[in-house]
Amino acid sequence: MSEAALDGLIEALRRLPGVGVKSAQRMAFHLLQHDRDGARQLALALQQGVERMRHCERCHTFTEQAVCDTCNDAGRDARLLCVVETPADQAALERSGSYRGLYFVLMGRISPLDGIGPGQIGAAALLERAADGAVEEVILATGFSAEGEVTAHALGEALRARGFKVTRLARGVPAGSDLEHVDLGTIAHALVDRR
Repeated sequence: MSEAALDGLIEALRRLPGVGVKSAQRMAFHLLQHDRDGARQLALALQQGVERMRHCERCHTFTEQAVCDTCNDAGRDARLLCVVETPADQAALERSGSYRGLYFVLMGRISPLDGIGPGQIGAAALLERAADGAVEEVILATGFSAEGEVTAHALGEALRARGFKVTRLARGVPAGSDLEHVDLGTIAHALVDRR
């Protein structure tokens, strides 16, 4: 392998979130020295993923079909539509086993400082999706960062204006934690949202 090829591998690995130069070097050297079969498998999986995966026509998550398995599942509650920022957020909710409705994946969040508005995250597609005649409640499950809150507020206003019941994920003190270790913002929200 030429040095240019090694540098290219390291640079490619650096594109992953949270991976710096040293981590990328460790990964590259590990794959080349100890796991060449794993490197080939990784390369093939990446190639197939890029070629085969697309966005679901209904919810915008990743799928190989036109409509994903979740949207095609007749056992899901079509009255509930949960709005998340990313497919990773959707996967986290699914792992909880506590939600049986449908989803809409925004593929981002509003960030005025970065020039990302409602149009760039699919707000119009969400409003169209929610208006399918079956949706009764839209659950906004965006993050609790400043951008997530702005996104939830903007989408909530637009959905309420169209007559939808809009709810937001609860937030508060994590189960099993001591108050002295919880940040002040979380404590304040837990007090306001107490039940």
